[in-house]
Amino acid sequence: MIRTARPADVPAVHAMIRDLASYEKALDEVHLTEEQLRTALFGPHPAAFAHLAEDDTTGEPVGFALWFLNFSTWRGVHGIYLEDLYVRPEARGGGHGKALLRELARTCVERGYQRLEWSVLNWNEPSIRFYESLGARPQDEWTVYRLTDGALAGLGAR
Repeated sequence: MIRTARPADVPAVHAMIRDLASYEKALDEVHLTEEQLRTALFGPHPAAFAHLAEDDTTGEPVGFALWFLNFSTWRGVHGIYLEDLYVRPEARGGGHGKALLRELARTCVERGYQRLEWSVLNWNEPSIRFYESLGARPQDEWTVYRLTDGALAGLGAR
């Protein structure tokens, strides 16, 4: 079962974000607190949205998709950028990841959004195979750039 996240889900989503970061060998980069996540998802001006996959038997969260809106200047409409998709290892293979992506695709179709985009680490072959099995294609002609920490502060200094 896929459902929209509720405030009571914040601890579970936060824990799964940490699990995902550990899988991606970057746990030391996670500084997100539960309160920050609560504000981002449920504050006065939500900046992100989340869906949860629940175990069919227990109803416990076994996966999540955290996303936000982007905008295509070429197409003139919003899209969804999937920041994180994660299914706990013991629940993988049960269709939860596909169901989460299906829900986001359905949201795009219903709202007239024309893109569902995300990034995947180059070494994450299981995820790459999964995404390609759904019809997703890599955007090899683009390179992601990022400013953080000192470089961001330096550029943003007046």
